[in-house]
Amino acid sequence: MTELLIRDAEASDIPALHGLIESAYRGETSRAGWTTEADLLGGQRTDPQELGVIIADPNQFLLTAWDRSGLVACVRVLKLSDEAGYFGMLSVRPTLQASGLGRRMVAAAEAAMAGRFGARRSRIQVFPQRQSLIAWYERLGYAPTGETAPFPYDDLRVGQPLRDDLSFIILEKRLG
Repeated sequence: MTELLIRDAEASDIPALHGLIESAYRGETSRAGWTTEADLLGGQRTDPQELGVIIADPNQFLLTAWDRSGLVACVRVLKLSDEAGYFGMLSVRPTLQASGLGRRMVAAAEAAMAGRFGARRSRIQVFPQRQSLIAWYERLGYAPTGETAPFPYDDLRVGQPLRDDLSFIILEKRLG
């Protein structure tokens, strides 16, 4: 992997962010990588308005990774409480998946939530159908909490469900 610049997203990055996130999660382009949700959801993963809200909110941000070719990865980081942070929307250009870039972005997200928010725990949520992704997070030190969260079927901004059994399992890791 070439040298990366990892920095917070800016409003001017929204078009590139939107394109990257959609390509990593939805449609045929997402099938070039191993993290696609195309068999679970159709439609969009996010929209420019949501990305703008994230960038403007002091309790969350998007970390971006850039190389000479442009934006190659991003991850959303959110403060949940004084003790815990959350990351999601981890997106790596599909042709670069399995290169270690996702692992680097998770490490950057964990460091940022600890440094900026004082978080001592990191939480994520994953579809239980995504066993290979859950196993990847477990290799990074995440463990299921036993908690679940419902899928927001009424919010088409996060996609059009292709199944009626969607939910999330919550995984957590102690930081530091």
